[in-house]
This record gives sequence, structure tokens and C-alpha cells, in this order.
Amino acid sequence: MGFLGFGGSRLTYDMFDLARNAAEAKRFATCERIYHKGQVLAWDGKEILPMLLEKHGGVRVAPEKKQALRRVFAIILWGELAAWKISAQLADRLVPLEAKMAATSQAFDEARHFYTMYDYLQILGYVPERIDRLSERVVDYTLRAKTLPHKICGMQLMIETIALTIFQTVRQKRIEPVLAELLRYYEIDEARHVGLGVNYLPIMIAQMNKREIAEMAVFQARLMFWVIMSLRALKDDLAVLGITPRDVVELGKAKQYEVFKETWSGVGVDIDKERPMVSRVFESLDHLLFPEDADAKIGSRMKDAFFTFTAKKSSADQDLAQEAADQFEADTILEGMGSAGSKWRGRRKAAKKRAESVSDAA
Repeated sequence: MGFLGFGGSRLTYDMFDLARNAAEAKRFATCERIYHKGQVLAWDGKEILPMLLEKHGGVRVAPEKKQALRRVFAIILWGELAAWKISAQLADRLVPLEAKMAATSQAFDEARHFYTMYDYLQILGYVPERIDRLSERVVDYTLRAKTLPHKICGMQLMIETIALTIFQTVRQKRIEPVLAELLRYYEIDEARHVGLGVNYLPIMIAQMNKREIAEMAVFQARLMFWVIMSLRALKDDLAVLGITPRDVVELGKAKQYEVFKETWSGVGVDIDKERPMVSRVFESLDHLLFPEDADAKIGSRMKDAFFTFTAKKSSADQDLAQEAADQFEADTILEGMGSAGSKWRGRRKAAKKRAESVSDAA
């Protein structure tokens, strides 16, 4: 009957029939909360950006830093589009209801991140153009991932974590006041997106065979190599902003450590005892390309990289890792989020009404 349009259906009628143990049920419940939390903490970029511009009297940044900001955050802009595409794919293709809900919530967030960042960059005089090839490679490699676990691992656990690292570093430097406050909104959203990967990927890993797990490890290592190389390519722009790639990498290591510790614990793996390949690649490249002593000779760098790769434990700063864990758990509510947004809208309407009254009186 297929030729008449009947036959198999693409509707997943069995989405409620999936067998779950207690640990999986808890993880799925967390995925569902991610969706509802996203609704409560939603914000409107068309309101928040004007609010911050009004608060700080517009965008204020030194001319020599403007171009560097444009280049760094143009990469963030197109990364947000990639995250939007992948989260929409996940919302369509994931079967469990709760994971599908979390991915749907992320797609909504990423759309907001994309248009808001574009609006901000336009104020800096940004004209859309192709980003550097190494950063483009990071994004394209993840977009072209063939399996859902690879997409989730690449975007939710790796690229989102690096984005969070850049957001936090730029925000703490207070390079530009409007951007510094805007990025806090992004950080709160992105922490939820990491939550989807941390809670759902272990369930997918538990169903993989050894070959599939090895393929995912190779995918992670390759992606991390391109991430590190793209950061290295940005070193001049980061330097203008008062940031070194090592600043980003050290904080990124701590965040990645915490994310992978939580993820792998879901399948009974303690990464302090069984260190994952992505950790070895990330940290050894850190010592090779961004040594603590910038004048270190290549031989010394290679020696440090080798010992870091073969070490049993991660070299991630444990205090930073704990800080990352606390941030992932934070339920911060900023002005303009959820019900708080109505207060801002009310003030804007009142101001508009007063302006109209003054105009009429004149």
C-alpha cells in the first residue's frame, strides 16, 4: 500500500514505551526540567540589548579593540547558527520525549542568541563575511557529524563548553560593558544546553559497542585538535583584548573536565582513573602550543606534552573545575528573564507614554 501513501509512519508511537532504569529515569527527568526551565528563564534580545544600551549609554569600546571584538564574536555568531541547526536536528530526530523537549528548548535559545549577537555586532560596524578557515572547520566538522551521539558530544559538550569559556573570560575582563552584561544571559542559557549532553549522552553511550565508542573518541580528539588550532589562530585578536589563548585553554580545561566527569560517570567510568582520550589530546596540545613559559624551547614543550598525554590524571585546575560545576548548577535570574521581562516592558511602555504626552503638549 506504500504507493498509495500508506505503509510505515515516521511518527514515533513507541516514544513512551522505552524501558528505563532508575538512573535513566532521573536523567530524563532532568532533560524535561531543562525544557521547562528554558521557558521560565526565556528573554527577548529585542528588549534586553536596548535595555543594556540605555543603561551604559551605548557601546563603549576603544577603537583598537573594536575590530578584534568583531572578529572574535563573528565566530561566535556563526557558531550560534550551527548550534541552532544542530539543536533543530536533534529536536526532530531524538526519540525520547524529554530529550526532544530539551533540544527544542535549545533551538529556541540559539535563535535568540544568533539574532541578538548579530544586532550587537552591527552596532560595532560588522558586515557578514566568511570566518577564518580553522574556526570554520570546527563548526563544519560538527555540523557534518554522521551520528546523533557525535553531534551531541561535539556541540553540547565541546563547542558549547568552549563558548562558555570565551564568554566568561571576556565578561570578566569587562572589555565592553554592554557585551559583558549580555554575555551573562548567554552563559545561563548555554549551561542548560550542556545539561542535555551531560544527561542524555550517557544513555546513548551505554547502548554503543566498542567500535562505536572508539569512533566517538576519535571524533572528539579530531574536533579538539581543530578547536585548539582555531584558538591559536585567534591569538593576535585575543591579545588586543588583553586575553591570551592560555587564559581560555586553562579555564576551558577545567570546564571540559567537569563536563566529561559528569558524563562518563553516567556509564560508570571515573575519569580520574580512566582518563578519556579527549582530555589527553586537549591538555597535551595546551602544553605544546601554550606553555606557561612562553619562551620555552620546542624540546621542553614536547617533553611536557608527552608527560601530560601519558599522565593518569587530568592537569585541570580543580578549583576552576568546581567553579564550573557551581556555574552549571546555578539558576540565576537576570532582569528581563521570564516574568522579570514584563517589568522592563512595563517601564518601556510608561516611558513611551510619557514621551507621547510631552509631544502632544508641545
